[in-house]
Amino acid sequence: MDEETRYGAVRSRDARFDGEFFFAVETTGIYCRPSCPAVTPKRENVRFYATAAAAQSSGFRACRRCRPDAVPGSAEWNVRADVVGRAMRMIGDGVVDREGVAGLAVRLGYSARQVQRQLTAEVGAGPVALARAQRAHTARVLLQTTELPITEIAFAAGFASVRQFNDTIRAVYASTPTELRAAAPRRGATARRTATPTAGIPLRFAYRGPYQAGEVFDLLAAEAVAGVEEVIGDAGFRTYRRTLRLPYGTGIVAVGERLSAPVGGWLDARLHLTDLRDLTTAVQRLRRLLDLDADPYAVDERLAADERLAPLVAARPGLRSPGAADPEELAVRALVGRDEAERLVRAYGKLLDAPCGTLTHVFPEPAVLAEALGTLGALATALADGSLRLDPGADREEARAALLALPGMDPRVAAVIRTRALGDPDVAPPDEDVPDAWRPWRSYALHHLRVAGWTEAVTTSELEEH
Repeated sequence: MDEETRYGAVRSRDARFDGEFFFAVETTGIYCRPSCPAVTPKRENVRFYATAAAAQSSGFRACRRCRPDAVPGSAEWNVRADVVGRAMRMIGDGVVDREGVAGLAVRLGYSARQVQRQLTAEVGAGPVALARAQRAHTARVLLQTTELPITEIAFAAGFASVRQFNDTIRAVYASTPTELRAAAPRRGATARRTATPTAGIPLRFAYRGPYQAGEVFDLLAAEAVAGVEEVIGDAGFRTYRRTLRLPYGTGIVAVGERLSAPVGGWLDARLHLTDLRDLTTAVQRLRRLLDLDADPYAVDERLAADERLAPLVAARPGLRSPGAADPEELAVRALVGRDEAERLVRAYGKLLDAPCGTLTHVFPEPAVLAEALGTLGALATALADGSLRLDPGADREEARAALLALPGMDPRVAAVIRTRALGDPDVAPPDEDVPDAWRPWRSYALHHLRVAGWTEAVTTSELEEH
């Protein structure tokens, strides 16, 4: 989009572009999402940014009315397989907070200077600024949804000191942490009084465009592994619950099914963590599982041009291609099927310190399964020693090659792992006649066919046979 097209989106308050870009107003010093309901500023006073971090780095603070830091992430970073796309996914997963810019650079195979230069050129901010913006958003969520002490929130959000935390909150929100907490929306007042580490953190997972929650929850229910996952309730009002293995501890999340709005909405969730430093990572992994950062408008426009897919897209606009909350877990499950995965959980899964209903275990780590025989042992060993990487910043082509090099690996299973674990939107199973006209959304096209019952490609039942 050129700047005039972007300004047209701002003038029409088009929510389809929330998170795809941000605009800032020089006369007020504020940056907003495109759908901000405030009076449209004059064109000569508007500047555009690819990320919230870029706007913040230029000295603008977040609008208190439209809360631009709460929009869905840009779909571009999930689609792109280049170093910038991989870096953005890894920063979202908290790599800079845990390992620093040097750690990010090592994972990407570039120098820290090269990573800084490429990110600044493409998105207007380097890795430190991008991670800082993410920490500020995490801190705001904790300030406005919990009664945790401000000092605890500072370190839970990833800040190195309380002073750094206070300075960042003032710079981003033009408020002190105490003022930001006091300004929380009224609807959250009751939740804040009850939101404690034991009660969990209430969250809203925003998405853009229509969202077919029913189909997502159907898939989650069909694949649920006992002890690790469950889907409860009646269709339309279901709750998906699962355990999470995270960098600093474990977690349990509950996400509610919700009817879709035509231009965007959210899913209500509650997250229980043994260590609050895992909040940002947990949220990003759940967003990938539920495919909440997708751009359904771009996907539907391309696929609806195909005669075969057009009626399916019309029937299910905004159909998502779910990913994985734990890519390594997904890889093992895709290989062995649900029944064997449940046996592995019972035999090797880590028991939760405090089981919650039917959720009793965290899925076993690859290192625990490395002694297994056959393809499972080879897969677990490759994941444990790092010769196969499935993290958000993994190179998709290298991961595919490493998967296919494993003894006994079925190419169709490798395709499922690439689609789900790596979030690749453009995967076609081997030996399938998939038109190039569906690119770069072949994963979505095949999911449409699968949901409609028109094809047997990579169904859950097939995976359970491996």
